[in-house]
This record gives sequence, structure tokens and C-alpha cells, in this order.
Amino acid sequence: MARKDHASETPATTFLRQHGVTFEPHLYEYEEHGGTKVSARELGVDEHLVVKTLVMEDERKQPLIVLMHGDMTVSTKQLAREAKVKTVQPCQPEVAQRHTGFLVGGTSPFGTRKAMPVYMEASIAALEHIYINGGRRGFLVRIDPRDAIRLLTPTLVQVGAR
Repeated sequence: MARKDHASETPATTFLRQHGVTFEPHLYEYEEHGGTKVSARELGVDEHLVVKTLVMEDERKQPLIVLMHGDMTVSTKQLAREAKVKTVQPCQPEVAQRHTGFLVGGTSPFGTRKAMPVYMEASIAALEHIYINGGRRGFLVRIDPRDAIRLLTPTLVQVGAR
């Protein structure tokens, strides 16, 4: 069941407000290692509409963000080809936190500590709305994916696998 508490301001929501993005906050009871399956269940939405924010790095330890449907995984081989690097792998949680300023499980692509290239699964752009992390654990925001594209200027890729 979704929590009904008030959502406090985060760097992500501040960023969205500063850029005039209309969003709908959604709080839920966070479960460690529950991922998008839990957030989708708690909010009563299709997991495909929940977009996870993944922080990865290339072979030179350069960080990048990948936005992927909650019910899909990232082909790191295909992503490396798209990013024109040799390899891509997930960052360690403490490294991801240093790059973004967010705890893993609460990572948002909006209002990150450092600017990073963003790659978005192309089919996300076709959705009417998405649920994406609002900058803390147990907090998603519902937004129009066109706003995410406008603000993040991601490279649209096809690197998802079921």
C-alpha cells in the first residue's frame, strides 16, 4: 500500500521545479533490494512504467547514467557499443553515491552532484508518463518522459533485454 505522507524536497524535486516540470509525488514503503518490482506493486502501476536510474562506468572509470524500464535489464555489451567505449559495468554503490549525491535505491537522474552522459532506452520516450526516482528511497515522481528528454538530453538507445 502506498504511503500517504508528505514528500520532502530533494535535489531532484528542486531541479524539476526550477525547470518548470509538473510532477506528481508518490511515496511508498521502501524495501531493501526490492527494486522496481516493489515500487510498482506498492503504487499499483505496471513495472514497465517505472524507470530505474542506473549509474555505470566505462573502462576509464568515467560515469554514465542509464534509464531503463523496471522490468528490463541492460545489455552492457550493447551499451558499450552505443557509448563507443570498450566496456561498461555498474558502479559500486559508494562510487555511484559520490557521483550523484544520492543513496543507491534513491538515485534520481535529476539534480545529480556531477553532470554525466545519460542513455535512455528509446521505448521510454513513447510512454504517456513514467515513474522515476524523486531523489530518495521510497519516493518516485510521475512525469512526462518528454520532460526527462528535454532536461537530460539523453542519447536514446536500444540496450534493454527482458
